[in-house]
Amino acid sequence: MTKRYLGNIITQNPTAPTGNSGANYGVATGVWSLSEARTFSAAGDWPIPASAPGAPTIGTATAGDTIATVAFTANADDGGLDVTSFTATSNPGSITGSASSSPVTVTGLTNGTAYTFTVTATNGAGTSAASAASNSVTPALPQRGVFMGGRSSNSSTAQINVIQYIEIPTTGNASDFGDLTAARSENSGAGSSTRALSAGGDNTSGQYVKNIDYFAMPSTGNASDFGDLAVNMVMGAGASNGTRALFADGVGTGPYDTINYVTIASTGNATDYGDFTSTYTFAGLASTTRALFGGGIDSSYENSIRYYTISSTGNGTDFGDLTIARYDISGLSSATRGVFCGGRQTGNSVSNVMDYVTIASAGNATDFGDFANGDQRESCASTSSSTRGVIAGGTGNVGTQPNNRIDYITIASTGNSSDFGDLNNVASQAAATSNCHGGL
Repeated sequence: MTKRYLGNIITQNPTAPTGNSGANYGVATGVWSLSEARTFSAAGDWPIPASAPGAPTIGTATAGDTIATVAFTANADDGGLDVTSFTATSNPGSITGSASSSPVTVTGLTNGTAYTFTVTATNGAGTSAASAASNSVTPALPQRGVFMGGRSSNSSTAQINVIQYIEIPTTGNASDFGDLTAARSENSGAGSSTRALSAGGDNTSGQYVKNIDYFAMPSTGNASDFGDLAVNMVMGAGASNGTRALFADGVGTGPYDTINYVTIASTGNATDYGDFTSTYTFAGLASTTRALFGGGIDSSYENSIRYYTISSTGNGTDFGDLTIARYDISGLSSATRGVFCGGRQTGNSVSNVMDYVTIASAGNATDFGDFANGDQRESCASTSSSTRGVIAGGTGNVGTQPNNRIDYITIASTGNSSDFGDLNNVASQAAATSNCHGGL
């Protein structure tokens, strides 16, 4: 073995540097004379000490239910060592998530809170500076609509107990959610951001019922018993804000001119709210403060709309008139605008008309547009997000069988509906609600 003397030290010849590559960046061994070091440095082979990586370039953040996904681009400067992790940090809260590559998912966020995110990169030498802040995103529950029960054919015993759901901002077919406590049709729907209610209806024995079911909207599963309406009720309508649901009586085994209310977050029997007109198969919709019920039939087809202040009790006040008198009608709303959809009109023909009102100001309805493809629809189930209305199922011309079509509209505009997809189970006379409708 070759030896050399450096002062009083006897050492082996040093190992040549490995250069500036990969995870071994910066490695060299042995004892070096100054001339040897200069020789390797001049050749570009002398190791450079490793450092923290460069800051990533931020991409787009997207939000879900208590989560956000943060995209980014890694910096080409890895500091000379392999990057082992990337970390996204929220503002506010400094809540973090890590991943080995883009994107990073951050969990444990609060729905309804706006967040931005920065991303750092880490290698064996340290952690980079933070990226620029991302766009602001607000986690929220999925915008989900549900259709509850209904009738699968014109048979008097064709009621179903199926709950179906859609994600309102998308398009596509409905999916199975679970079951009501019993099969029923001509029931009424209402709900909050977390809970859906189905009230009353007609069961497979042809009996009117007063049962109220409830289930949690963000999950899937079967409904549970909530309590009872004051009377057995069918062909009524529901409307709700985030706290209280109103169920206006259609036809019952007692007086059918009453409105009941429940506190959605609780369970128990309904309480009397006030009186309604002697009509049935009308539509309900709501803003955060006001419920509207429109259309229906008694001795004749109705075009009247009445409004109620949800947080109080009492009888309704005249709002205005629909563009066409009709019943078997459905309703949906944003926070500011209500839309009444389809129905059976004077002369016993089925309507393709949709008309709208501004909920905060009384007045007659204005034409919105028609159902897609010239469809005529009655006994539909309608619900909405804050921007999009969805109309599902129902029947076409008088005497036709229920269909499975789902249409949608943009509530703030006007125009004909567009195809959304299909129900998983054919249904007419179903109830509907969502966790993001205009009453929330």
